[in-house]
Amino acid sequence: MDFITVHCGVTRETAKLATNGTRLTGVVSRGGAFTICWMRANDRENPLYERFDELLSICREHDVTLSLGDGLRPGCLADGSDRAQLEETAILGELVLRARSAGVQAMVEGPGHLPLDQVAPNVILQKRLCHGAPFYVLGPIVTDVAPGYDHISGAIGGAVAGMAGADFLCYVTPAEHLGLPSAEDVREGVAAARIAAHAADVVRLGARGREWDDKMARARAALDWDQQFRLSIDPERARSRHHPGGEGDRACSMCGPYCVFSLLGTPAADRR
Repeated sequence: MDFITVHCGVTRETAKLATNGTRLTGVVSRGGAFTICWMRANDRENPLYERFDELLSICREHDVTLSLGDGLRPGCLADGSDRAQLEETAILGELVLRARSAGVQAMVEGPGHLPLDQVAPNVILQKRLCHGAPFYVLGPIVTDVAPGYDHISGAIGGAVAGMAGADFLCYVTPAEHLGLPSAEDVREGVAAARIAAHAADVVRLGARGREWDDKMARARAALDWDQQFRLSIDPERARSRHHPGGEGDRACSMCGPYCVFSLLGTPAADRR
């Protein structure tokens, strides 16, 4: 097993902050909700928090990485960056240090739903509170009104988060908030997340990150369709959407025989 998600930051005190009526959507994490129900039923502290050292011992023995889940992540824009979210993040930062001292790798999960202007600040704050631990973001989804298109909303947030320093994007499917995803939903969600991750890599890795894009640009300028399909994030989708439009089927139907690359030729800078 590579990693396991555990909701150790949902304590009796932090749970109160998310269930006191100040949030529009309360607790939206299943793991967080299960943990709160257990604490209420047993009138006890979260055992994953209270007995964290025992959990670390098990993980060290079996070489398991902990993904410290965000059980109090915001489930709508209005709840983004509220006290419950940030208090839990601070606790997870303390647990990261304890995990490192015990020889156990740990990463931290993050929101959730956030307004676009809060995405980068959240990543920067998490890195600070959690001592640079890898940050695993769930989207973030940047608008609440796009059911059926949440893979796009999540990719927008993911690209900004990745650019700001997030390390791992959790893909979101078009079925998010609506139902269980189909195989096609998963395909579209993964493709959208890959686009977001690559867009962030172009910024973070500079010329090395843009090498893939430069190869695509050269293939387009040369009207090399097979190479364009090979370089696509989803070659099958790209090939299915291509409609030849003249010039010996080298051009597409967007411009047909008036394709700019046919009219002006391949730029000298791209003939390599």
